[in-house]
Amino acid sequence: MEFFIAEEVKQRIPHFKIGLIEYDHIQVSESPQMLKGRLRFFQESIFFDLENKNAAELDGIREWREVFKRVGTDPNRYRPSNEALFRRVQKQQYLQSIHSAVDLNNFFSLKYEIPLGIYDRNKIKGSITLKIGENGDSYDAINGRQVNLENKLVTCDANGPFGSPYVDSKRTAVQLSTTSALHIVYLKPSMRTEEAKKLLEAMANMFVQIHGGDARQQIFA
Repeated sequence: MEFFIAEEVKQRIPHFKIGLIEYDHIQVSESPQMLKGRLRFFQESIFFDLENKNAAELDGIREWREVFKRVGTDPNRYRPSNEALFRRVQKQQYLQSIHSAVDLNNFFSLKYEIPLGIYDRNKIKGSITLKIGENGDSYDAINGRQVNLENKLVTCDANGPFGSPYVDSKRTAVQLSTTSALHIVYLKPSMRTEEAKKLLEAMANMFVQIHGGDARQQIFA
């Protein structure tokens, strides 16, 4: 799968890098009890860890708030998706199970303190470009709202915008019928390439353990 990062993104964000994991022959299902239990326990642990802390002080959230600022997004109004998850947990609004792919995606986001997107590859057409959204860029988001993507990081295919570290679209959402998927991993800019490779490998291995199939990963900078 061809993936491009627009030059304006690289210019505004030093050391910017993205991880891609492509999955084939997977089976998405109701989350196994192991995953549900692990996600719930992890959220409870985070709640106690954050009792006397501000979520925005966590390294991954702090870095991604700075990324948002650099591309023109006010992170106090439009929070990075990783921060939104942490703030829900901090309020004890624990995440409910959706299905195995979404639940694992949320677990990874909390564990590594980074935004992630999981997409149905069969719904993505042509190459993917990560850019800064322009006037008129928008989509119907998974939160049920029409989202304006101007001055936000956005991934686009031949049919237009479909993903963002803010909130994703309905168009390319993974469902129980999904057999091929794409993970877009919004790495911390400060993360070294070797460390990023190990992170992607760990994520891919866990995803395949639960969903079967096979995976291949790449880093783009």
